[in-house]
Amino acid sequence: MGKAGRVLKTVLNNYGISQGKLATEMGIGSSNVYRWVNEIRDPNSETVVRIVEALESIDPNASEEFRRLLYLGDATEKDRS
Repeated sequence: MGKAGRVLKTVLNNYGISQGKLATEMGIGSSNVYRWVNEIRDPNSETVVRIVEALESIDPNASEEFRRLLYLGDATEKDRS
């Protein structure tokens, strides 16, 4: 599976954001977020944009970290994809 789920899981944990809170902000079921963070299913590109917007609404720093890790990776960890 893709990198988006791993990054999302990291960001949610780092900022104490629950899967349910993100799902509510996005107007979707929490099972969708569960599938992404557990790498059962990848969010498509349109959904990634919605994740960024939802995180921005919850915590702008979380949104920034999600974008940074997703697109630039973490300099301290080799990219697994």
